[in-house]
Amino acid sequence: MSTAGPRPRRATIRDVALEAGVSRGTVSRVLNGEPYVSAQAREAIEKAVARVGYVPNSAARNLATRRSQAIGFIVHEPHELFLEDPNIGAILLGANRVLSGSDHQMVSLVIDSERDSRRVARYLSGGFVDGAVVVSARQDDTLLTTISRLGIPATLVGRPPATSRVPWVGIDNKGAARAITEHLISTGRRRVGMIAAALDRDSGSDRLAGFREALGPAFDRRLVVENQLYEYTAGRTGMIELLEREPEVDGVFAASDAIAAGVLDALRAAGRRVPEDVGVVGFDDSSWALRCQPLLTTVHQPARLLGEAAAASVLAQLRGTATDDPAGGLLETHVVVRESA
Repeated sequence: MSTAGPRPRRATIRDVALEAGVSRGTVSRVLNGEPYVSAQAREAIEKAVARVGYVPNSAARNLATRRSQAIGFIVHEPHELFLEDPNIGAILLGANRVLSGSDHQMVSLVIDSERDSRRVARYLSGGFVDGAVVVSARQDDTLLTTISRLGIPATLVGRPPATSRVPWVGIDNKGAARAITEHLISTGRRRVGMIAAALDRDSGSDRLAGFREALGPAFDRRLVVENQLYEYTAGRTGMIELLEREPEVDGVFAASDAIAAGVLDALRAAGRRVPEDVGVVGFDDSSWALRCQPLLTTVHQPARLLGEAAAASVLAQLRGTATDDPAGGLLETHVVVRESA
């Protein structure tokens, strides 16, 4: 038999008004930040709120305004990669900083299967979030169709398919990949390969395009090993395969720092020295780059700033102040030279 007593009664606006000696309408104006309330009355109400322990009823307010004050942070990646990828974490923290500053709650939604896609589509249709920041959208992602159909304010981190008008923020993946490959070539490498990944989205396909452009006539398709995800395992297994295809490879562009870490371990196991025998470069300038031995030469991309820009874009859409141009601008990247090349 339960011995718990009745739940304490929640303080109301009426309680605040009685305590402060003003009308409920005056209390409501103060709580909603409206003008035309005397400084004396405002001070009395603020003290009354503290004394009676009044907390605004967000559910009732949201029902009246048809706003949830929540923004979805949607990541189309396997669950384990969502937890392990430092770039996703940095984007999330950047977005959360902007959203919390505007009194919005972030709701994290991870899509790892078609079932997840349907579940998230139902959730968005239910009006539980006012907008969404979307990370790692695929070129044929049904989520983008759902967002467009529902008219949800949303911003992608990364360039969307050509047919989509969803706003986005990003970096020049192609130009950055070209720059890091050119640096690798400048160190004297002649047989340069790539462990590519995520070719079903803009970042992966653009990085491969930049690599190919930098090599020009020296590009050899056999020296490109493709993988599905930006993960350590893809680098290790991909490097083993690349060595089997071309034992004389002396330079490797890994499509991410996590992939590069796997590449370095595979080279070490094969008895290859880095950078003496093989130069290795990555992409992201994430925490992986500083955990590698030797320290990784890579492309710095401003992941936290991407999250901030995406969240700011969603809030601008909600306020009706967004521009008509869906492209939110490209953030700058640069090559960070360390020991691996």
